[in-house]
Amino acid sequence: MIDLYTWPTPNGHKVHIMLEETGLPYKVIPIDINNGDQFQPEFLKISPNNKMPAMIDPDGPGGQPYSLFESGAILMYLAEKTGKYMVKEPRSRYLVIQWLMFQMGGLGPMLGQAHHFRQYAPEKIPYAVARYTNEASRLYNVLDRRLGEAEYLAGDYSIADIAAFPWIRPYERQGQKLEDFPNLKRWFEAIDARPAVKRGLAVLADRRRKGWELDEKTRNNLFGAAQYRRR
Repeated sequence: MIDLYTWPTPNGHKVHIMLEETGLPYKVIPIDINNGDQFQPEFLKISPNNKMPAMIDPDGPGGQPYSLFESGAILMYLAEKTGKYMVKEPRSRYLVIQWLMFQMGGLGPMLGQAHHFRQYAPEKIPYAVARYTNEASRLYNVLDRRLGEAEYLAGDYSIADIAAFPWIRPYERQGQKLEDFPNLKRWFEAIDARPAVKRGLAVLADRRRKGWELDEKTRNNLFGAAQYRRR
């Protein structure tokens, strides 16, 4: 059984969904990022960048335990382990990888900045709010154009869709309306209706923080000095 170290964030939900889609058994080990669990020495052994999710597969390559961090790498590993959601034929495989890298390198980081400056920054900086809200809109348009060409990002449902979907769920936080992006809206609703996706989104749902206000400890662990302390 896979040990999954996670929290109910978009990056955590990527892996929850993939595990539910593949049917692999897993045990959830909560990493409460509000409380600072991500900085514990035992977690840093498997996630040196102090980010979740991370996982340990007891039946890794060669039948030996294997640990992974970085959600995109985890998705690729699980796809290759199960033979699901990333085909082997090179052209199709690299189409999946391209859209996965789009999510990892652009969509996730930029939407994360939109969340931060629109909701969490201790002071409102109009330039930053406009910068990242506009970038979110641009990225949504990239997705909308692509989804006007294909049913899913790489043609068939794949880890690229699994990676992108959780980041689109909080679209209102990013200052977006799905109605402005009809192809993206169609894609979003199709994925949202999948039973495995619903199960994945339910993982640790009761542990999600309510509201936008952060106490001093949580703010320090997420955005403050705790992030920059040498370990």
